[in-house]
Amino acid sequence: MSKIWAKKPMSAYEADIQKSELKRVLGKWSLTAIGIGAIIGGGIFVLTGTGAYYNAGPALALSFVIAGIACVFAALCYAEFASILPVEGSAYAYAYGTVGEIFAWIIGWGLILEYAMGSMTVAVSWSGYFGKLLKMFNLHLPYWITTDPGTAHKAFGEATKQIAEGKLPADKILSFQETINNFNAAPELFNMKIFLNLPALLIVLFVIWILLRGTKGAAKANNFIVILKVSAIIFVIIAGLFFIDTSNWTPFIPEPKVITENGVSHSAYGLAGIVAGASAIFFAYVGFDAVSTQAGEAINPKKDVPFAIIASLVICTLLYILVSLVLTGMMNYNDFNPLGKYPDAIKAPVAYAFDIAGQAWAGYIITVAATVGLISVLMVMIMGQSRIFLGMSKDGLIPSTFSKVNSETGVPRKNLLILGAVIAVVASLTPINDLAHMTSFGTLFAFTMVCVAVWVLRVKEPNLQRNFKVPALPLIACLGIGINVYLIFNLSKEAQMYSLGWLLIGFVIYFLYSIRNSKLQKGELGETFKAEQKPLEKFDIDIDNKN
Repeated sequence: MSKIWAKKPMSAYEADIQKSELKRVLGKWSLTAIGIGAIIGGGIFVLTGTGAYYNAGPALALSFVIAGIACVFAALCYAEFASILPVEGSAYAYAYGTVGEIFAWIIGWGLILEYAMGSMTVAVSWSGYFGKLLKMFNLHLPYWITTDPGTAHKAFGEATKQIAEGKLPADKILSFQETINNFNAAPELFNMKIFLNLPALLIVLFVIWILLRGTKGAAKANNFIVILKVSAIIFVIIAGLFFIDTSNWTPFIPEPKVITENGVSHSAYGLAGIVAGASAIFFAYVGFDAVSTQAGEAINPKKDVPFAIIASLVICTLLYILVSLVLTGMMNYNDFNPLGKYPDAIKAPVAYAFDIAGQAWAGYIITVAATVGLISVLMVMIMGQSRIFLGMSKDGLIPSTFSKVNSETGVPRKNLLILGAVIAVVASLTPINDLAHMTSFGTLFAFTMVCVAVWVLRVKEPNLQRNFKVPALPLIACLGIGINVYLIFNLSKEAQMYSLGWLLIGFVIYFLYSIRNSKLQKGELGETFKAEQKPLEKFDIDIDNKN
């Protein structure tokens, strides 16, 4: 049993770096753009409304500050690890060299959950924004090719039930009848109604096509999209300044109250509401993890990856704070009530704020930015997922197919194709919202273990070269561990149950397959790539005090 605690030696990581066929083409600003691309998505146009109404009111800006600080603890630990182990695999690779194989496997298993479910959720979200964009130009896609089977059948059942019960206002009857008509209009195959979220499927295939062309081209596409959506956010901030009513900020921290909706009550506002808001929006920031998954393709990873992790987090925190201030200045936080005067405002708060201000044209800009911006989020998440698979495959913990690197493009082609097929199919057929909350567990668990592992490595290997060191490490690590564990225990019961089930499946796979095929257990580490694989280029990547 002691074999499961075996640690991957540092020399093996150095061998991986020297033999890797991944092309080192990413500079510090491309890496920073990857972090921003993952952090800033549709959430900035949605979380601001829900956080303001359900949690903090105008003080949502303080919630973003707290969430940003909470992420900084983990980000600093990520940065130190990246300066020591500049390899793909993120927290998985860091744990393998410090805590042991079993913990590395579980973290990798958790990251698979985080990135895969996150990618599917983003694909479905993009489909929704794309449909909204088309409607602005009076273009409407058929219901059956924009809706997954589970959602369609659930909506049909609810509509049928409500109409049968009667006593509905006329507008509700029309809405439910439209749902029934849309369901009945779907084509049939073997007496089964066909439903498929085609836009979600196609956007995944499009992103895979971009990624297959090489990391350099994907990075350029991501840089362009990041510039576009950051420009749109800066536009929102500057344009919104002219429509701010400062009375909407009074009181800045509303008195605590209980909000009851659909028979469910929860406390909001006050200092507790600010902290609750920080928990609710915490995952708006987790994209900086994606930077560490690209370390194997960074030109100077030991210096540039830590820079990109911190820079992307700081830039995005600032943008989130400014957007939340502008939004709560343009609209009173009570107006985001889904049962109030503006019931749709909470779904697209930023666009709606400009509509109320009489500037509907701004909604077009915001919708386009959100639609295009989500493409880069999906791109970065799939890139990160494939590199985690690559790292785990190189170590023998999952099949070797995932570690094959194409000699022309320098990307794991089969890895991406398999991953893309699974994400595309599941995203097009599954009501992802039922499962998306499981991503929280994978992220928080990885963050916790990185904070533990960097502390362990500092104690056991104090003389390792570290181009970046976490200041006051014991304090930072303890704060990071404490916050993330607290948030794990505050996940919903459903999230905890689903995540426990996922972990149990992971343990079964590890003991049935991974431990038997582990290169560390078989004494094969350092022989990462076989004879047919040769390093493409030699880069000075600061392994032995170079640069």
